This record gives sequence, C-alpha cells and structure tokens, in this order.
Amino acid sequence: MTAEKAVSFSHSEHRYLRTPRLNAKEPEAVRNELAAYFNANFERYESLFDNLKSEEGYYQKSIPLRHPLIFYFGHTATFFVNKLLLAGLLTQRINPRFESMFAVGVDEMSWDDLNDDHYDWPSVAEVKAYRQQVKKAVNQLIQKAPLQLPINWENPWWAIMMGIEHEQIHLETSSVLIRQQQLQWVQPHSAWPACDTSGSAPENTVLPVDAGQVKLGKSFDDEYYGWDNEYGQHQAEVPAFQAAKYLVSNQEFLAFVEAGGYQQSHYWQQEGLQWREFTQAEYPTFWLKTDQGWQLRLMAEVVPMRWDWPAEVNYHEAKAFCAWKTEQTGETVRLPTEDEWYRLVDVAGIEELDENTTPANIHLDHFASSCPVNHFAQGDFYDVRGNVWQWTETPIYPFDGSQVHRLYDDFTTPTYDGKHNLIKGGSWISCGNESRLSSRYAFRRHFFQHAGFRYVVSDAPVVNLDSNYETDKMLSEYAEFHYGERYFDVPNFQKTIAQIAIEKMGNKPARHALDLGCAVGRASFELARHFDQVTGIDFSARLINLGVQLKRDGVIRYAVADEGDLLLYREQRLENFGLEDTAHKVDFMQGDACNLKAVYQGYDLILAANLLDRLYDPILFLKHIHERINVGGLLVLASPYTWLEEHTDKANWLGGFKKDGESFSTLDGIKSVLEPHFKLVEGPFSQAFVIRETRRKFQHTLSEVTIWERRNEQD
Repeated sequence: MTAEKAVSFSHSEHRYLRTPRLNAKEPEAVRNELAAYFNANFERYESLFDNLKSEEGYYQKSIPLRHPLIFYFGHTATFFVNKLLLAGLLTQRINPRFESMFAVGVDEMSWDDLNDDHYDWPSVAEVKAYRQQVKKAVNQLIQKAPLQLPINWENPWWAIMMGIEHEQIHLETSSVLIRQQQLQWVQPHSAWPACDTSGSAPENTVLPVDAGQVKLGKSFDDEYYGWDNEYGQHQAEVPAFQAAKYLVSNQEFLAFVEAGGYQQSHYWQQEGLQWREFTQAEYPTFWLKTDQGWQLRLMAEVVPMRWDWPAEVNYHEAKAFCAWKTEQTGETVRLPTEDEWYRLVDVAGIEELDENTTPANIHLDHFASSCPVNHFAQGDFYDVRGNVWQWTETPIYPFDGSQVHRLYDDFTTPTYDGKHNLIKGGSWISCGNESRLSSRYAFRRHFFQHAGFRYVVSDAPVVNLDSNYETDKMLSEYAEFHYGERYFDVPNFQKTIAQIAIEKMGNKPARHALDLGCAVGRASFELARHFDQVTGIDFSARLINLGVQLKRDGVIRYAVADEGDLLLYREQRLENFGLEDTAHKVDFMQGDACNLKAVYQGYDLILAANLLDRLYDPILFLKHIHERINVGGLLVLASPYTWLEEHTDKANWLGGFKKDGESFSTLDGIKSVLEPHFKLVEGPFSQAFVIRETRRKFQHTLSEVTIWERRNEQD
C-alpha cells in the first residue's frame, strides 16, 4: 500500500480507521484489525510530511522552542521500539543511535526557555529507511507474537496500541509545526485538501444550558484504548449556564483586535501578559496583516482571511477576549470548565464516533483544515465536537482512582502542575483516541494547537481540583510511611499505635486527643474513630499541609523513589482506609512540642510517637506534659531512642549514656521525669515499623512503647 493510496480513503466517500475495540474474542480478527490500523496510521503520518517542499524544511526549526521536523519524523518510530522493549515484545534495538536521538525533547516547557543544543541529524533517507525497519518489526509482532485477549493495561500488546495512538497525537502536533514552518519550505498536497468554503460569519448568541450532573472516567476494563488520565471516576453537579452557539469566529475575534485588546493590559492575566510582552503579539499567530488585507495561514498555504472560520488562539488570548467581552456586555463571560463542556455534549446529543462519516469536522472525515463555524450543527449548537479544540478553564487533574501506566509514567504526570489546561472536542485532524469523548489532552497555556474557543456566561465560580504529585523526598517518604503499602508483613505503624492507644483507653472519657509529632496525619485520623475531637500538631508546616490536604480533598498524590531517577506514583484516599466519615473531627496545627501554647490542654489522650529523640529538649517536654492531660488520661510514648546530636544536644538526652558509672537507658530517664505525675500502666514493649526508601532499600526499626496514666496527685 503506497502512502498516496493509504491516505486517500479519509475524505468524503471514505473514512480514516477508528480506534479499535480491544475486547474481541477472536485473536486473528484482532491481529488483522490492529495491523490495518497500525499501517494506515503509520503511512498517514509519513504522508503528512509530503507537505514539506524540500528536505530543507525538515531541518529548519518551525519555532525556536521546538526541534526541527526531522526529529518528529523519527520520534514516533523510536517510541514504538522503546515501549515494545519495555513491554518485552522486542528483545533488541533496531538503531540504538536513533533510539537515543529521537527519544526525548518533544515538548517545549516554557515560552522563554530556549534550547539551542546542537544535534547531528541524520538524512531524511536514513530516517525513512529506519521507519520502514520499525514498520516491518511491528507488523511481524502483530502477526506472530503470542496474544491473549482482552488487550488491557497489563497486556504487553497495550504497548502496540500505545505506539499507534502516540503517533496519532503527533500527526496533529506535527501538522501544527508544519503550519508554523516558513512558507518557503511547505507546499499544499492533494492528500491534504483544505476546506474551500467561506462566507459571512454568523452572529454569535448564547443559548441556555440546564443544570445537570456529569459522570466522567473510564473503568480499567473499558473496551477502547485510553491514556492514563482518562481512568478513574469524577462526578459533579453543574449549575445552569449559557454557552455560545458557535465557536468564536475570526470575524468575532477581529472586534477584540480592533478595540486594541492586545494593547490593553487589564484584559490579560499576569501569565498571559508576560507571554504577550515576550512575543509582542498584536493579533492571532496564524493571521497575516498584508497590503492585500488580512490573510490566514493554513497548514501549507496562505489564503484570504476566512472570517467565518474559528479563531485559533492560545489560552491567554481566549481569556483576554473573555475579559473584553465581559466589559462590553456587563455579564460574566469566561471559558467553559471541563464539566461544562460535558454538559454541552449531553444537551447536544453527541455520541461516540461510529464506523460512518461523522457530522463533525473531525478524524479527517471532511477537510484538512478548519471550516465555517456554522457548517456542522450538533443539536442547537455548532462544533461542540470538531473543527478546532476548545480551551477550558480547567487545569488537568487526575480523576479519583486514577493510576499511572508503568510503560509511560511521564505522559500525564508532568502536566499535573496546574499549568496545563484541558482542551476538549478535538480538531479536524484529531484521530483515534483523540476523537473520543473520553479523551483528556492538556497543554501549557501559551501553546498553539489547532485550538480555538467558545465562551460561556456564568456567575458560578470555577473550582479547580488539586493535581500535583508531591515529589519532595521527605514528604513523599512520610506519605508512604503513613499511607503506603505494607512491607515485610509489618503492620502500618501509625494505625497500630493509634489502635493500641484506643484499646488501652477502655471506658475512659474520649473527648479530646492530641497527636504530637503527627507528621502527615495517619494516626490523627485513626484516633478520630474513637475520640470526639483530635488535634494533630507538628513542627513542620510542610508535613501537616499533607494532612490538611487529605482532610480537605480526601486524597493525596505523591511520587516515591523507585530506582535511580525513576519514580512510582501513588494516590491515597481517606475512603480507602475507612477514615472519610470521621476526618472532620481532626484539626492540624503547627506547633513546638517543647513550647506548646496554653490552649493545648485538657486532653484525655496524648500520643507522642517517634517524637522524643527528635526534640531539642525532650526533658523539658516530659516535665510539663502532665499539665496538658486530664487526671486519669493517658500518655502514649513510642520511640526508637535514636539519639543524634544534630537533633538533640547531648546534655538533653534522656538516656543512652553512662551515669555515675552505670548504663542509664532512655527508659530510665523517662521514668525519672514522669513518675511524679504518672504511673506506668503498660510496657515497655517493642512495635516494629518499616520505612521504604527505594524499591530495594528499607529501614526496619523497633520503637519502644510505654503507656502512662496521669495520677490524681491528691492521692
């Protein structure tokens, strides 16, 4: 099948192959369907580069922030090899030099972060030959590799689908780079025909969208391929709002340009203002101001301005337009949230693509460009899906219960930083997974994609969910220690020590408990199962902030060291431990255990777990702790007695030294300080704990536990 033949079926009378179902029961049918899907996409991707006029176009950077196009030509083939090696389907490399050179460095990270590294790029012929080697290797795998159905996350064949859908993404992003390439290096190609329809732009209006519920997220046994950010669950009640009937057209956006929108700083958010000042932009990047009037740059040609086509801008420009529109109308105009976009999908009656040509400018079913914003009606709206992607207010975040796929752990996690906003709906070239309603793609806000926007009118506040994975080594280790897996059959220490305390309380009053040195809060939450109110105090605000986040959101996410620079990503939820219903009884405070405020008193229990040997003055702490505990209340101490001068001056050690020529243990010191006000009711006994440092390095420690009851000093 030649490239020319491979691409001809995608327009009008034919359609480009949809992403296949992966739960079929006949292995041979799956092999045949995957082979057809792989080859059509592989050849389609190569045909995209026929829009380059000469080989020089491969080596001239389209924009300073990205590699030249030769990188992207080789990158998608290299991706197949690298992922298939990880999955164990390939056992040796095809071209180690290429599979290093073309592996990383795809995406810009900042509009002012230029990379001038020099690369000794191979010739176009060499890369084409390499691509054919990869194509042959993948086809052999599809034909002969052992196949067990269904193809799911744990199936090594998932890597084949990952490679195909990854190339679908680069079909689109490379088309944007070709569009940004200098005109002298590109040419229109018959396999990529732009829409030739244009007229007067329709006047935009807003239509009502009723309130409703959205339920998002794929299950892990879904029959279609998905990227990791699509899995899990999210549910929300969306208040009623109004939404623009059409995407914002070039004509509608022109009013903003002519009103001096790019020059008026108050329309721009701070980040957008920095981008505008850096680029000196005065109008959209694909607009050309010429002696013949406004013109529009398409992928491989310049045409007279298509005023009824969607304005293609980045998030900053879309937000500035909305601020200007708000000023003009007196209404709250903004971009839709992801949830609001799904409400539009519901009210427009949009369903997943089937095997037929779809009534939307998507999946290369119609054009190799945008088209008029009033061309494809979907319910009462137009272009809810297709034509161009639509910027949203929502920075991407993981759904509840989401996971990170081991074969591509850096696909989504770098975008969970609050700086990558979701785009929805797909564009004319969005194929495969990109075209599905469940897809979730996010880009930095200065990024140019085939993306525009529609606006909504709503006074409802935009609520963005936390998305960061904590990567600080100390915080991540504490999070794993408190909420992570059980190692070497040693029970969770925080849960165990809290249970010991609760059991020892018996029928004593259980009104207030204090967890001193609470760190990230697991024991505090466990104590709240029994006590009316629990206060967790730690000297480190960084640590208690994770506990605060867990109480507020019910979830924390963190990355732990695996091996070298490799990380594993964790998500922990209160509901996984049965703690969600009592978390409201916990408060976290920053404080110094050796100098507590007077308000911290009247406790029925004080827990100080693994705290003593980290205090700068543990003797002072123990001398005054009775002032905080009710008569009959308990003090639970647990410590490995690991005395270090970096934490505690040796003069303040409770024990672990010679006194009067005899060994003086920490327990001896504790008794000498506490016995005037407490009686020992349990212990000492050892409680083990394990701290994970890496996949193969753990600390196994014994903490000595003693339980003390506050005396009635009148007795």
